[in-house]
Amino acid sequence: MDQELEKVERTVEKSSIWKDIKELLNQQYDFSDKIGISVKDILIIITVIFVTTVILRFVLKILTRKLPEEDKGKFNVVYGYFRWLVYLLILLMTLNAVGVNVTAVFAASAALMIGIGLALQTLFQDIISGIFILIDQTVHVGDIIEIDGKVGRVEEIKLRTTRAVTIDNKVLVIPNHLYLENSLYNWTQNGSDTREYVDVGVAYGSDVQLVKKVLVKAAEANPNVLDKNDIAVRFTNFGDSSLDFRVVFTISDSFNANAIRSEVRFEIDKLFRENHISIPFPQRDIHIIQKPDQSVSLRLNQSDFNTNLSKD
Repeated sequence: MDQELEKVERTVEKSSIWKDIKELLNQQYDFSDKIGISVKDILIIITVIFVTTVILRFVLKILTRKLPEEDKGKFNVVYGYFRWLVYLLILLMTLNAVGVNVTAVFAASAALMIGIGLALQTLFQDIISGIFILIDQTVHVGDIIEIDGKVGRVEEIKLRTTRAVTIDNKVLVIPNHLYLENSLYNWTQNGSDTREYVDVGVAYGSDVQLVKKVLVKAAEANPNVLDKNDIAVRFTNFGDSSLDFRVVFTISDSFNANAIRSEVRFEIDKLFRENHISIPFPQRDIHIIQKPDQSVSLRLNQSDFNTNLSKD
């Protein structure tokens, strides 16, 4: 049996067709003195590109299996650029493996690629951050976020920037790389309900129990306050000129929290007037010192003086 196989192999090797095929596969095409490629090398490159395409499609399905449909299109755009970069690297490595001298290509493109990379460094950071946002879903359209002291409702998440609208209806364009450099506060990731508070001080000698009831009543009067039984009043401190309180309540529209807190303050002022509860202003003691045979001098700390001027 083995002898028969050897005879067949020798016959095939001696046949003119096999010789023609070998000559065709080994046919060399020279582009320059240092760069040349054969038909066999081209077939190897095509096979490698085909296998790479299959692998990239499989990886794309894994990465996008949990993404919403509206985010898949954005991710596919970035993945398309990444795919062409992979193809370029695979092509160069394959050419080097089959014996093609690609050193000249690397040398010619190295300086150019370094310059382009430095110039587009921030752009790449924004795009990579945008990919992270799409994959881990830390921010969604409609979320209220706070970053670098700015608050806005997310309207659109792009690959390079995130567009949000502030409370005063101004468009806030946030470069996505800021998500990697700053702490991001997502006000609505755990739900739309948030806890808000209003601080107020009353004069010493006030009935603190009455103050507590009035603060609860002021919060209850606001239609935007949820769960009236969840309103809490905290006696926070014995201040320099006042007894300090904080009324805490829950709202569902945290984007308009400033307006709601303002309404609660209006109601507190109204109820305090009705119940004769006074909100004190800062008070300072003035000491007048008179020495024998000297005029009266007035001593007032500079800090106190500045405070009184600011109050006036």
